Amino acid sequence: MAADLHAKYQKLAQEYSKLRAQNQVLKKAVVDEQGQGASLKEELKMKDQSVRKLQQEMDSLTFRNQQLAKRVELLQEELVTTEAKGKKSKQKSVDPPSQMSQQRQSVFDEDLQNKIQENERLHREIQEAQAKHSHTETDLRERLLVLEKDAMQHKAVIDGLKMKYMDTIEKLQNDKANLEVKSQSLEREAKDCRLRTEECQQQLKNIHTDLSSRLDQSLSIIQDKVPFNDTSCAEYSTLDVPVHDRRHQLKARDVSGQALTFLRDLVGALLNLHTYTEQRIQIYPIDSATDTISPLNQKFSEYLHENASYVRPLEERMLNLFESITEETLTTLETTVKLKPFSDVFTTYVYFLKKILPYQLKSLEEECEYSVCTASLQARNMELQSDMKKMTAVFEKLQVYISLLALPSTKPEMLLQTNYNVIFTQLAACLHSLHDVMKDISKHYSKKVSLEQELPTITQKLKNTNDCILSSVVALSNVTGKIGTFFSNNLDFFTVPSVYSSRIGMGVIDPLAAECMLENKKKAAAYIKSLKKPRPGSVPYEEALANRKTILSSTESREGLSQQVQQSQEKIAKLEQEKEHWMLEAQLAKIKLEKENQRLTELENQLKPTVTGKMTFVGAVQENGTIPKLEEESPLVEKDSKEPVRSTSLVGMLTTSTINNEIPDAESREQLIKNHYMMRVAELTSQLQIGDSKSVHFYAECRALAKRLALAEKSREALLEEVKVANQNIVRLQDELMTTKRSYEDQLSMMSDHLCSMNETLSKQREEIDSLRMGSKGNAKKNRGR
Repeated sequence: MAADLHAKYQKLAQEYSKLRAQNQVLKKAVVDEQGQGASLKEELKMKDQSVRKLQQEMDSLTFRNQQLAKRVELLQEELVTTEAKGKKSKQKSVDPPSQMSQQRQSVFDEDLQNKIQENERLHREIQEAQAKHSHTETDLRERLLVLEKDAMQHKAVIDGLKMKYMDTIEKLQNDKANLEVKSQSLEREAKDCRLRTEECQQQLKNIHTDLSSRLDQSLSIIQDKVPFNDTSCAEYSTLDVPVHDRRHQLKARDVSGQALTFLRDLVGALLNLHTYTEQRIQIYPIDSATDTISPLNQKFSEYLHENASYVRPLEERMLNLFESITEETLTTLETTVKLKPFSDVFTTYVYFLKKILPYQLKSLEEECEYSVCTASLQARNMELQSDMKKMTAVFEKLQVYISLLALPSTKPEMLLQTNYNVIFTQLAACLHSLHDVMKDISKHYSKKVSLEQELPTITQKLKNTNDCILSSVVALSNVTGKIGTFFSNNLDFFTVPSVYSSRIGMGVIDPLAAECMLENKKKAAAYIKSLKKPRPGSVPYEEALANRKTILSSTESREGLSQQVQQSQEKIAKLEQEKEHWMLEAQLAKIKLEKENQRLTELENQLKPTVTGKMTFVGAVQENGTIPKLEEESPLVEKDSKEPVRSTSLVGMLTTSTINNEIPDAESREQLIKNHYMMRVAELTSQLQIGDSKSVHFYAECRALAKRLALAEKSREALLEEVKVANQNIVRLQDELMTTKRSYEDQLSMMSDHLCSMNETLSKQREEIDSLRMGSKGNAKKNRGR
C-alpha cells in the first residue's frame, strides 16, 4: 500500500514538474507577445507622425498652388492690358513688343506647365500615401485585435493552470498527510508483526518439540504394530471401491439413452440416403431398365448396396454400450469397454465413406457430361462434390476423436487424463461442423432438384427419388443439429473429472484394475445388501407353545389335507365345465337373438307400406318412462275394437288392445329396454360432459404447469449461473488459501531452518566450551603434577 502511494506521489510530482515547465514556456510566449504589441504600437505612432508630416506638406503645397493660381491670374490680366495697349499704339514698332510678349508668354506657359505637372505628381503621391496609410492602419488594427485576443486567451490559460496547480498542490499535501498517517500505522503494524513473529517462533519451537515427540512415537508404533501398508504403492489403491455416485450414474444412463435415440435417427437417415442414392444411379442419367449404365455407376451401385452392413452395426454397438451403463456400475472412460467396439464399427463406416467418395465424385462428373445438364446444374454438382469431400473429412475427424476416447479402456498409457476435456470440446466442435456441412448439402441439393425439375427428360420416378433423397438429407441435417446441441449441452457432464480418478489421483488407470474394482464393488454391494436384510419376525414363546399344542392335538394329517386339495380340484374342474356350458348357451342365445332381430326387421319392412300415413307413433321416451299416446286413432281400430293392433317401433313389434288397454309382455319388455338404454345414454352423456369439463380443466392446469415449468427452467438457468460463479469464487478462494498456506509454510520452513542453524551454532559453541573446559582441566592436572 505504501509503495502504491509512493508511486502515485512520484507520478503527481512528475506531472507538476511538467506543468511548471509548460507554465514557463507560456509566460515567455506572453512576454514576447507583449513586446511585439509594444513595438507595433511604436510603429503605429511613427506612421501617424509621417502621415501628419505628409498632411502638412500637402497643406503647404495647396497654399503654394493657390498662390501660383493667383499669380497666373495676375499675369493673364497683365497680358490682357498689354494686348489692349498694343492695339492703341499701332504706329509704333510692332516687332520688339511682340517678341517680348511671346517670350513672356512662353516662359509663363512653361512655368505653368511645370507647376501643373508638379501639382499632379504631388496629388498622386498624396493619394498613394493616404491609401498606403489607411491599409497599414487597418492591418495594424486587425493585428492588434488578434494580439489582444491571444493575450486574453493566454491570460485565461495561465489563470486555469494556476488554479489547477493550486488544486494539485492541495491534493499532494493531503496525500502527503495521508501517507504520513499510513506510514505511522504501517510502522505500528510492523511492530505488531515483529511481536507476532516472536510469538510464532516460540510457538514453532513448542510445536517442533511436540511434533518430534509424536513422530518418534508414531514411528515406533508403525514399526511395531503395522505389518502391511497398502498406501505405499498406488497400484493397490486401484482395487479400492470408490464412493458410489448414483446421480452421476442416472445422468450417464439418461445421456446414453438420448444418444441412442439420436444415433437411431442418424442411422435411419444414412440408410435412406445411401439407398435412394443407389436408386438414383440406376435411373439417372441412364435408366437401367432400358439401357446399361456405365461400369463406374455399376461399381458405385454395388458398394452402395452394401451400406446396411456398415450402418446397422452402429446402432447395435450403441445399444450394447447403453445396456452396459446401469445404475450399479461406475461409468468412466476406463470402465466403458463397450466403447471400443462402437469405435471399430464407426471406423469401418468411415472407411466405407472413403471408399465410395471417388465413385460419388466421378458419378457427379458423369452427370455433368450428360447433354441435358446445364451450366447452373453443373455448378450445383461441383458444390455437391466439395460438400461430399467436407462430409467425409468431418466423419474422419469424428472417427479420430471417438477412437481417442476409446483408448483409455484398452491402452490407458496412450492418452493422458488432462487431454479428456480437449477431446470432448473438439468433438463438440466437429459435430457442429458436421451439422453445417449437412445444411450446405441440403441447400445445394434442393437447388439441384429444382433445376432438374425443369429438364424436359425428367421422369416421375426420378422426381420421387429426388424427393426421397432430399427428405433424407434434411433429416440428416436435423439429427446432426440435435446431436451437436445435445453434446454441447452435456459438455460439462462429459468433462467433469470422474470420482475414480480424483479419488485415486493416478495419472494412468489400468482397465484390468478397473474391472477388478468393479467386481469388488459388486461384492461390497452384495455384502451390504445382505447386512441390510430385515430379520424375520420371531413368534413369542407363549404363542409358540400354544401353536405347538394345537398342532399336536389336531386330527388333520397330511393325508387329510391332500384329500381336501383333491376335492377342491374336482370342484374347480366341474365349475370349469359348467362355465363352458353356459358360455355355449350364451352364444346360442346370441345367435337366436340375431335371427329374431332379422325376422322383426323383415316384418317391419313388410308392414311399413300398409301402415304409412294411417298411424303415427311418437318414439320419444318420457322421463317418467310412460308409453307415448297415439295422436289419431286408426280406422282399423274403429271397425273392430277387440282385434289387436300391431305397430312398429325401434326395438320390435308392439301388440296392443284397445278394449282393456293392457300392455302385452313384448311391449313392456320393449319399453323397459328403451328406458334402460335412454337412461344409459343420459348417463353416458353426463359422463362425457364431466369428462370434457375435466379435460378442459386439465388442459388449463397443463398450460399453467407449462408456464411454471418455463419459469422454473429460467430460474434454474439463473441458479446454475450463480452456482458457476460461486464455484469460480470457491476455486479462487481455495487458490488464495493455498497460496497463503504455502507462504505460511515457507515462512515456517525458513523459521525452522533458522532454528536449526541456531541449534547448530549452539551445539558448536557447547563443543568449543567443552573443549576449553577439557583443556583447562588438563592444564590444571599438569600444574598439579609439576
